[in-house]
Amino acid sequence: MNRTEPTTGATPPPAATAEAGGGWLDEIRFDDRGLVTVVAQDDASGRVLMVAWADRTALAETAATGRAVYWSRSRQRLWRKGEESGHTQAVSDVRLDCDGDVVLYLVAPHGGVACHTGRESCFYRRLEAGRWVVKDPVIDPGVAEGAR
Repeated sequence: MNRTEPTTGATPPPAATAEAGGGWLDEIRFDDRGLVTVVAQDDASGRVLMVAWADRTALAETAATGRAVYWSRSRQRLWRKGEESGHTQAVSDVRLDCDGDVVLYLVAPHGGVACHTGRESCFYRRLEAGRWVVKDPVIDPGVAEGAR
């Protein structure tokens, strides 16, 4: 799935042409709810943007479309990143960790925001002298207004 050109999300990554129920999904260790942890990392900067969950359907759709799809535990449904905010993630590579229980999406984020707080990353707080300090600014206040 590695590409030299930017991924637009319109064309599935080359390795994603495998059948949705293919053996690659069987190699993932899903939890008892049928979910697996997914880490989204910016493929250009290397920054970890967010951690979410996916089920088989979300992973298969991600592989087929090249757009990040997750499982929303709060909404109990598929969550196509950016469906409400417009801040989509084009997936250039999907990787599985050594234990088979964490998936990594390498993404090209569109719109600059991954976090529901309106920030580039969900990891915007740093531990300093025993307390959490906000380090990253809100990029899209409109997203932050709807934050939980």
